[in-house]
Amino acid sequence: MQVKDLISSRVSLAPMAGITDYVLRSLIREHSKSCLLTTEMISSEALTQVKNTDIVKRDENHSPISYQLSGHKPKMMADSAEYLQRFADMIDINMGCPVNKVVKGTDGAALMRNPDLAQEIVRTVKSQISIPLSVKFRLGYTMDELNYVEYGQKMQEAGADFITIHGRTRSQMYGGKADWKRIAELKRNVDIPVFANGDVVSIETAVQCLEESQADGVAVGRGVLGDVTLISRIEKYLNKGEYLPPPTLEQKILDMKKHLMREIEFRGEDVGIKFVRKFYPYYVNGFQGASRCRGELVMLDNLKDIISLLDSIMLANKA
Repeated sequence: MQVKDLISSRVSLAPMAGITDYVLRSLIREHSKSCLLTTEMISSEALTQVKNTDIVKRDENHSPISYQLSGHKPKMMADSAEYLQRFADMIDINMGCPVNKVVKGTDGAALMRNPDLAQEIVRTVKSQISIPLSVKFRLGYTMDELNYVEYGQKMQEAGADFITIHGRTRSQMYGGKADWKRIAELKRNVDIPVFANGDVVSIETAVQCLEESQADGVAVGRGVLGDVTLISRIEKYLNKGEYLPPPTLEQKILDMKKHLMREIEFRGEDVGIKFVRKFYPYYVNGFQGASRCRGELVMLDNLKDIISLLDSIMLANKA
């Protein structure tokens, strides 16, 4: 498929390490048949060591799906991309991850300080794959290094087919507010599609982001936490003008239970329960006593007890 087909819904799932795993991607796909899914960041170094890993798992209906790679060694990145294209509809190169352990290894957002190397990576990967190639980066490394326009142009020149840009610098991490208006300058200066990312947490913010950024679409990250319907609801509004309200607490608890059971099926009960704990604050909120309930949930390691507590939360808030 060409890029225009992969992004036709105008909404994508942004990659989040330890979050956008096979299970979450599957849950989002149940609501949205056409959004562009993106995997967690896959280390090219790790993939060189172990090919048969759960991180690459997908279902037939996961298309359109982009597999995101991190690294800084052009040939290794290209070899990894060549391997991943058997699963992927598009390869995405991570040039925006702000986490210390990633940038210290010259990966992620560190590449924004080395555009020549970034170009070499894009050119080398592009030469070894037969599917579209995208890049994801930020406004710059710091507010004094806002090189996103020139950087985007260099990525296009090197062969990138699509850009996703997070409206923050690396130094901002995930703090402050995403600057959607700056993205419009990038959009004016490249010829390939651009998706805007950062702080899209509702239909309303998606619309505002598109208005300010003039982007071709939005990439939704943290907004899907606790709301696997968000991407589909944004799609329906953008493409059909249909407004669907956010899920009720009851629906969020039902989705939480489904998420939990799917992770247990995928990872085993012990690991699955521990993995899902990070999602409790997003599903279990918005009612009196929510903090106490989350505290209790985190302490539970027995599936029956967790389900019982979730059921009691639903029952108590129906009254």
